[in-house]
Amino acid sequence: MVASSSKRILATKSSAQKYTYQWPGTYFTASFQGTEAYFRVGEGKQALHVTVNHQSPVALVKPEPGVCRISGLTDGAHTVRIEVVTESHAGPNSFGGFSLPRSASPLPAQHEARQIEFIGDSYTVGYGNISTKHECTEEEVRETRDDSLAYGPLTAKHYGADYQINAISGRGVVRNYNGDSGDTLPVAYPYVLFDKQNLYADSSWEPRIVVVALGTNDFSTPLNPGEKWKSRDQLHADYEATYVAFLQGLRTRYPHAFFLLWATDGADGEILEEAQTVSRQLNALGDTKVAFIPVSGLDMSACHWHPSTEDDKIVAGTLIDFSDHHPQLWQPR
Repeated sequence: MVASSSKRILATKSSAQKYTYQWPGTYFTASFQGTEAYFRVGEGKQALHVTVNHQSPVALVKPEPGVCRISGLTDGAHTVRIEVVTESHAGPNSFGGFSLPRSASPLPAQHEARQIEFIGDSYTVGYGNISTKHECTEEEVRETRDDSLAYGPLTAKHYGADYQINAISGRGVVRNYNGDSGDTLPVAYPYVLFDKQNLYADSSWEPRIVVVALGTNDFSTPLNPGEKWKSRDQLHADYEATYVAFLQGLRTRYPHAFFLLWATDGADGEILEEAQTVSRQLNALGDTKVAFIPVSGLDMSACHWHPSTEDDKIVAGTLIDFSDHHPQLWQPR
């Protein structure tokens, strides 16, 4: 029994229900009448936050696969939320769904009226955001990554909106961090999982706002010998053309959504200038539902000079301020 989820999952049914996911920020919720419920933790290295009735979450760090029990509740209506707070670069994780004892009964799914999507890289994932130091091992990054405290979930929860976090650390529009291999974000984006076997399609997912932050990995490091761009100008031209095409594809997918592009002033302003150029190009092509928001003043005190949770609050506050001054963005089409 899964009443609702954050959408990008591959559901399979054999002897038991199984939901496979890989994009960060995945969550599952269920509502029921009774005093207890169960959920099954699946395979994969992950950290989960379990919340009952909007109370403070209980953290499950690297839980073993198996059945977990939620008990001791008063006899009444309850909502359970399982929120995945880690990133799954290496491979997908799975969730086995909820189940109820005979003494309990399911309640109708609770779907939020608003939907918002966030597309980006490690800044959007929440890479090492609860760390208090810059130098971190790979394990420390994993242990200090909390997607629930990243700017995307903070913004969505402020509005009581369902959300998707479609982001991969280290990936760019045309160039990954330091020229690393792997699919860029626009290449990976169309699929349910990173194996590119199943295209994502869900007619019920129609976000009113799509927030995109891409470019940090394209421009934060110098070009290396052997990369296909012989100059920054060539890299700029490729980035702009590919980013515009990606957003035009998103426009086909979400014809009524408003796109909010944002970037920091890092890399001597190169990231900000290039992202703003893309926004202007889309406006010039006739897309009036695109805006660019510059973000500055971040302390970048988390792992490897990434945004901290305080920075996440600043970014979320900036997005909320823009949305509050443009309430028409949330209006039904």
